Amino acid sequence: MSTFVQQLEIADPIVLDVIDRPEPHAGPGQVRVRVRAAGLNPVDWKVASIPAAAARYGVSAPTGFGHDFAGEIDEVGADVEGFTIGDRVFGGARARAVAEHVVMTVATDLLVRTPEGLSDEAAGALSIAARTADAAVTTVGASAGDTVLIGGAAGGVGVLAVQLVVAAGAKVIATASESNHEFLRDLGAIPTTYGDGLADRVRALAPGGVDAAIDLQGTDTVLAALDLGVDPARIATIAAGPNPPGGAVATGGGQAAPDALDRIAQAIAEGRLTLPIEATFPVERISDAVALQRGGHVRGKVVVTV
Repeated sequence: MSTFVQQLEIADPIVLDVIDRPEPHAGPGQVRVRVRAAGLNPVDWKVASIPAAAARYGVSAPTGFGHDFAGEIDEVGADVEGFTIGDRVFGGARARAVAEHVVMTVATDLLVRTPEGLSDEAAGALSIAARTADAAVTTVGASAGDTVLIGGAAGGVGVLAVQLVVAAGAKVIATASESNHEFLRDLGAIPTTYGDGLADRVRALAPGGVDAAIDLQGTDTVLAALDLGVDPARIATIAAGPNPPGGAVATGGGQAAPDALDRIAQAIAEGRLTLPIEATFPVERISDAVALQRGGHVRGKVVVTV
């Protein structure tokens, strides 16, 4: 038998059951991963609780839960090249990642080797955050000499986006709750609070103007950037829907560079980037983990171990 987190209905409140199911097995062209850690993302609880979000991602009940995972391959099907039993890997499996075993189709599913020196907890939190951060930074074209406003900078995507923009040589103004300001300063950003008056606070911090913006929460940063005169083509948003205000660019992990996961994972393994883990929960406490993620104000990531 194999542990699996099951959801019988897409609804709010989210009801998740930890069950035992027959072990899945790898078929031709597939590998089975013994999952050790699964990182949570805001999109996970949205897919689990909002029928329209679930439909957008092709998820229907009954279903599993979560997307990001890391572990090691423990079964290899016929006709698989490039992976062997014992390989440490991480990747994404929509609505089925929080489980003891995940079967992945090598040719089509998102599966990447875990670099030496990167823990399963860190690797298991990377798939969505790393690809989304890379896509957002690429979309706005952050480069040396730019000033970039990043809204929602203390979350998993934001932490990586801040570091990628700083590494590109740009100045970062980052919004977050005050409890995260010192942390963001340590990453090289200039922190400020979000909410009413954001555009005025940014003007005071960047009298020379703002060149680009990334909104990781909704539309507040988009609207402030437009008020500051930022070109809409250099405003990326991940949570404002398909038609953001003012011509800003809706962005997602699917627009990341092909090497984004390998590159960012290696940088974390080597200590050039960091992705903090706010809390780790055993799978039996999956509901507590989701509640913490859903409550917001998480610094970095929430991870479930299996």
